[in-house]
Amino acid sequence: MTYTRATRFILTAAALAFLAACSGGGLFGGQQEPRTQTAQQEVDAIPNRSGFHTTGGTSLFDALRRRDLDRDVAVNRYIWNASLEVLSFLPVESVDPFSGIMVFGYGTPPGGGRAYRATVHVKDPALDARSLLVSIQTRNGPVAEGTRRAVEDAILTRARQLRVADKRF
Repeated sequence: MTYTRATRFILTAAALAFLAACSGGGLFGGQQEPRTQTAQQEVDAIPNRSGFHTTGGTSLFDALRRRDLDRDVAVNRYIWNASLEVLSFLPVESVDPFSGIMVFGYGTPPGGGRAYRATVHVKDPALDARSLLVSIQTRNGPVAEGTRRAVEDAILTRARQLRVADKRF
């Protein structure tokens, strides 16, 4: 019985020592070596998926921290121009090229009798469907999902046509 108890104690102490060594602080709470400034600069130079450069922070609070407002936000110019062309029958109320949001007022399409308004958000510099969010409504409320999807498809199709016509891709 004492032999089993002693074995358990030794195994537990060894496991705790192993876990303490894995923490990076050492067994007795030693300090980690600080990052050199050149290594930190290399981390800051890596752009993440959305085009922003990382700040080197990896905690949850770093993710929730407010971003630097002086940085440019890139939007896809083909989707931007295609949105303006496809929704040209709607009056433009406000445009923010830095955030990629276009707000259109009420207007009726050619040959139609119902008034629509739309909000377009171009949120990524890539030319694909995840870069585009379209919200359309009538005076009675939001339109059917199929109508919204058809407008998104028309914008993306026109954006691809503009890109092919550009011949600089």
